[in-house]
Amino acid sequence: MSQPLQRTDLAIVGGGIVGLATAWRFLQRFPGRTAVVLEKEARVGAHQSGHNSGVLHTGIYYRPGSLRAALCRAGKEQLQRFCDEEHIPYKITGKVIVAVDESEIGRLEGVFERGQANGVACSMIGPEQLRELEPAAAGVRAIHVPEAGIIDYVAVCERLAQRIRDLGGEVRLRCRVTRIEHRTEAIVVRSGDQEIKASLLTTCGGLHADRLTALSGQKPAAPIIPFRGEFYLLRPEAEHLCRGLIYPTPDPRFPFLGVHFTRVIQGGVECGPNAVLAFAREGYRKTDINLRDLAESLTDPGFLRLAMKYWRTGAGEMWRSFSKRAFVRSLQRLVPDITAADLSPAPSGVRAQALSRDGALIDDFVFQESERVINVGNAPSPAATSSLQIGNAIVDKIAVRMNIQGVAAGAVPSSG
Repeated sequence: MSQPLQRTDLAIVGGGIVGLATAWRFLQRFPGRTAVVLEKEARVGAHQSGHNSGVLHTGIYYRPGSLRAALCRAGKEQLQRFCDEEHIPYKITGKVIVAVDESEIGRLEGVFERGQANGVACSMIGPEQLRELEPAAAGVRAIHVPEAGIIDYVAVCERLAQRIRDLGGEVRLRCRVTRIEHRTEAIVVRSGDQEIKASLLTTCGGLHADRLTALSGQKPAAPIIPFRGEFYLLRPEAEHLCRGLIYPTPDPRFPFLGVHFTRVIQGGVECGPNAVLAFAREGYRKTDINLRDLAESLTDPGFLRLAMKYWRTGAGEMWRSFSKRAFVRSLQRLVPDITAADLSPAPSGVRAQALSRDGALIDDFVFQESERVINVGNAPSPAATSSLQIGNAIVDKIAVRMNIQGVAAGAVPSSG
């Protein structure tokens, strides 16, 4: 028998960092209103928010004027302030983006120009300065980004959930949404025997963003294709080979960044990722297979075009997935002294990649909206860094739809 219908101002599907940030911003800005977050897992931040390398991004790579660039810059500042007030650990380590030979300098200069246009504090340095910052890194030139850092995103999620509850909101775990019904005056969201009647619905589904968009009655702008990122950890005796963050110069011809070195906030140095098609949307292991997920990926026109265009790159990523020696060779381009003995396996992550029908990777945030529903259709990196500002931007949209008064749209109150 169904439980009594609960009423709320805002229902949010997805207990990752973006969904939690949205609920918290809403309750902050509109005291007395109600919000319910529905998360299908037993904890918040269970998927992308808790399976990333924990980098506090600066916005240096992103196209000037894009949502990615704008939200990242504002979001990073807000997130650091939140962590300071909540005593959540993070560390500003600095980052170098390295050109390993002369052929990469033109691309490196392009990244530097983007960084300057986006207001990122960065400088172009030569090999001598690079060796001072990262003695083990090899390169002919590099960009130094002193404000880059590392953070514990799971701790951020857990604290956001607590702050939501403190403000009178709810975070319900083990609540998988199975139905979304549009009624004249509201949206009804069903999870098991629970029904929630909401004035407005926001979906922040990450790996299932397209499915939730479809469940809400909208046609997804782009399907989600899951790519598994596989990592190694440096053994303790080799951790001296990386002081902060060491990244390669990105190649715009290819869809993924390439392997890099990242200190993690819990201690240690992570190396990777390579990127391979995951056989399940939550396929963190090579043996994880979901036939529905795999069939959707392999029959998607965009993925097929992407695979044909980058088949050589994809084959290399697959080879590196099974060959530790090949993985080591890719790492040695940045840090020549790395050996196979220096590496131990680390947990993988899965990236929700939105693709257009022509095979292009959609690299900016996508919001699909109707009168009572706001779907986050794509939230690529740096979504975690940008989360508080993404939440604020979504609440701006909510405020217009609900015609409610409170903190002015766009304003960001203190998190205290």
